[in-house]
Amino acid sequence: MSRKSDAILEIEAGKLEKQYLKDIWSFRELFFFLVWRDFLVRYKQTAIGFLWAFIKPAITLVIFSVLFGSFAHLPNDGVPYPLLVISGLIPWTFFANAMSESSNSLINNSNLISKVYFPRLIVPSSTIILSFVDFIISFLILIILMIWFKYVPPWQLITLPFFIIIALVASLGSGMWLSALNIKYRDFRQITPFIVQIGAYISPVAFSQSIIPGQWRLLYSLNPMVGVIDGFRWAILGGKFDVYIPGLILSIVLVTVIFITGFRYFRKTERIFADII
Repeated sequence: MSRKSDAILEIEAGKLEKQYLKDIWSFRELFFFLVWRDFLVRYKQTAIGFLWAFIKPAITLVIFSVLFGSFAHLPNDGVPYPLLVISGLIPWTFFANAMSESSNSLINNSNLISKVYFPRLIVPSSTIILSFVDFIISFLILIILMIWFKYVPPWQLITLPFFIIIALVASLGSGMWLSALNIKYRDFRQITPFIVQIGAYISPVAFSQSIIPGQWRLLYSLNPMVGVIDGFRWAILGGKFDVYIPGLILSIVLVTVIFITGFRYFRKTERIFADII
């Protein structure tokens, strides 16, 4: 085989199809490098650095609390309204940031992708982990508010890791879909911010799902983040917020479908990324 053919194989994603997961593990150092590089780039030459991960959701919390709590007087189901908002804002912000960052991740790393072979899944996955770091930092807001309002965490808090995993899977599934589609159809650079903007208002971030009429709750749960946000709110604030079980099951099913189909589509198109990027 010629050197040219060897070079093509070296940058062709999917070269080791049967050992793909092992391939990802062997490139773990690249994965951590991309996470660290993106973290440095994101906060480079900023006066307060990673504190932006705290300030941005805090500002959104204030705006939502004033608009929907003070002006619109949406029900708070017996808990301080800022706590209701932050318990929905944390998972939504993580999902929205992860989806936005991962959708452009392959294009932003086009020079790397076109030169050397590595499992391309590393790229969108690294952006999601970076968003997860911001997600952890934003929990400081929740802790401060719970101390301020003297709200004791309920026993349901032990279930929070389960809902975090669902949010991670949803983010990775969406990231695989959007990053792969963005390579072929650059329209998704415009579509993704629109999806994020609309999603913030149609998801139960600033309100409890209890305001949704019973006959519409299952239909409303076709938004997979509805079950995730409801689960977060129940785990953080306790029994005042019942989990709508049919909706949660539907969300888990949809998240699973998005992840599986996203992975398959990503793997199907992965080998042509270097050619069309």
